[in-house]
Amino acid sequence: YRRLHARDTRLSEFNRTERRAMLGSYTKVLFVRDPFHRLIATFLQGMGISPSFSSFVQEVLDSGMHNGSAAWKPVVSLCRPCLIQYDYVVMFGFLRQELGHLLRRAGLPAGSLPPELTDSQVHWTYRWLSEQMFSELSAQQKKQLSHFYRWDLAAFPFSGSFLSD
Repeated sequence: YRRLHARDTRLSEFNRTERRAMLGSYTKVLFVRDPFHRLIATFLQGMGISPSFSSFVQEVLDSGMHNGSAAWKPVVSLCRPCLIQYDYVVMFGFLRQELGHLLRRAGLPAGSLPPELTDSQVHWTYRWLSEQMFSELSAQQKKQLSHFYRWDLAAFPFSGSFLSD
């Protein structure tokens, strides 16, 4: 199909037969991360112009599902896990273990991973950051965020997410 090679063609623009042919020829990997951790990372990277995390979260909530940045939109709305049958779903926090498995499946040595991937340090850091940032939010913001990310929270096992309550 000629459209298959167009740069800006969205998957939704293909008919079912075209999608099946195209997606059937790829190994599909979806990387997922706790949505609250994604918000923290986006804020820390300066992608929001807000002076505080609470005001940044309010910007996210005000932007809604359709006007928001891909950096904080729910993964379910971006990657369509109900439409696409992914071969692998890799959870952030288990990257070293999961990427090692993927490398072996691809025929590459698992030792190809960079040594600085230390999941336990990442877990501890994000746990501490989450506690600090979550305490800045109002009860209403917490409730709205849980609702905003409800489909991600239902689709993926983000055990211990601050938004799961």
